[in-house]
Amino acid sequence: MARFWFCAAGAVFFLAFLVLHSRFCGSPVLREFAFQISWKTEEILYRLDVSWPEHSEYFTGTTFCVAVDSLNGLVYIAQRGDNIQKVLVFTEDGYFLRSWNYTVDTPHGMFAASTLHEQSVWITDVGSGSYGHTIKKYNSYGDLVQVLGTPGKKGTGLNPLQFDNPAELYVEDTGDIYIVDGDGGLNNRLIKLSQDFMMLWLHGENGTGPAKFNIPHSVTLDSAGQVWVADRGNKRIQVFDKDSGEWLGAWSNCFTEEGPSSVRFTPDGKYVIVAQLNLSRLLFVAAPPVGSIGSCSVVSSIQLADQVLPHLLDVSGKTGAIYVAEIGAKQVQKYVPLNG
Repeated sequence: MARFWFCAAGAVFFLAFLVLHSRFCGSPVLREFAFQISWKTEEILYRLDVSWPEHSEYFTGTTFCVAVDSLNGLVYIAQRGDNIQKVLVFTEDGYFLRSWNYTVDTPHGMFAASTLHEQSVWITDVGSGSYGHTIKKYNSYGDLVQVLGTPGKKGTGLNPLQFDNPAELYVEDTGDIYIVDGDGGLNNRLIKLSQDFMMLWLHGENGTGPAKFNIPHSVTLDSAGQVWVADRGNKRIQVFDKDSGEWLGAWSNCFTEEGPSSVRFTPDGKYVIVAQLNLSRLLFVAAPPVGSIGSCSVVSSIQLADQVLPHLLDVSGKTGAIYVAEIGAKQVQKYVPLNG
C-alpha cells in the first residue's frame, strides 16, 4: 500500500513538473501536453454539432469567414478558390439554400446586418482584381448594393476612402460601421463610419502603444457600446468607447503564445470567444461587468486538431451556437452550448 501511494505521489509530482516546465521553459511538446492536462480540468461549455451542415460537399474552397443572420436563421460562408461559388448560404439547421459568386474576388471577413426591413451581408475583399480592397454590401441573394473604398486600388486615403486588405467589420443596428483595416497591408486602422458613410472617428497608427495596431483582425461590440478589437500582431485585445473612440484599455495576458484572430461575445454577455489561428484553439474568456474592461481570465477552451486553423467566427444571437471558419480544414464547424 505504501508503494502505491509513493508511486501516485511521484506521478502527481511529474505532471506538475511538466506543466511548470512547459509554461516557463517553452518546450512546444511539453506545452501541448500540459495544455491537454489543464484543458480537462476546465468547464466544458460547448460541444461540436457533428451533423452540421447536412451536406459538407458544398465546401469546395478555403473557408475564410462566416456570418450569422440570427433574425432569419441564416448562415453565410465565404470561401476562396478558382471556379467556385464564393458565398454559400445555409440555414442554422444545416440545410443548403443557395450560393453566389458575383463581384466577389478574395473574401476575408463578413457580417450579416439584417433588420425587419432588410436582409444584408457585408464582405471585406482583399483581392487584387477590379473589386479588390473594398467592403461590399449585398442582399441575401448576392445582388451588390453598396461599395466602400476604391475598387481595385489599395491605399491609405480617407477622401476618397481607400483600404488595403480590410480584415473585418461590425455593423450596428443604427447603421454605424466599425472597420478594421488591414490584414498585413499598408494600414493598421480602426475606422467608424456613420450610416451614410461619413467618417466619425479613426485610430490609424501602426505601433504597440495604446490605440495603435499591428494587424487589427477582428472587431465586435458589447452590450454597453464598447468596441473590442483583436489586435493580432500585438497579441492583445484593445477596447474603445463607440461614441468618442476613446481608448479604454487592453487585454494581453491571455495571449502570450499567439494573438487573437477573432473576437465575439456570447448572446448572454457572459463570455468573450476568441480564436487563435495557428494554435488551432478557441478560448472562452469571462466577460467583464457591463461597462468595464476588467482583466482577461480564460474559463474554458476547445483545442482543435493540428492545422485546423480557425480564422474568423460568428455567434447566433438566438441559439448561442458558434460557427467557426477553418482555413486549414476548409470547412465551417458549429458548436452548440451545453446548457442549450
